[in-house]
Amino acid sequence: MAFRASCIFTAMLLLATTTVARAGFSDGKLPDGSYHCEVYLLGMFLSLGDITIKGNVYSGPVSFGIAPQSYNYQMDADGVITWLGPLGGYTSGGNSIALTQATLESGTTPSFDIIMKQPDGAFTASTCTKR
Repeated sequence: MAFRASCIFTAMLLLATTTVARAGFSDGKLPDGSYHCEVYLLGMFLSLGDITIKGNVYSGPVSFGIAPQSYNYQMDADGVITWLGPLGGYTSGGNSIALTQATLESGTTPSFDIIMKQPDGAFTASTCTKR
């Protein structure tokens, strides 16, 4: 009987932990703040600038100064982000966004990964982490 109670408690705890980890996605927003974006290329991390999030609005990425304009974004219940405006070099020169996936797990720093498709068909991934 004690073993069964232990199993039930463990299952409930796992469910509660999963619910808390996914709770960040349920409101459709990333935590407000500045997210520093980097890509690992040729054995080193290269800065791609900062994206600023406030509510359902983003600006950037920028390396110096401030972004000239802000745009809306949407995030679904699975943490997939859709940018509703341009995203600097990610969406210029023939580049496009293939996927952006948020990571909002309890006890970790909020971040998102941007997968960019280049004009030649190659893909590049970068990670943006909240400062």
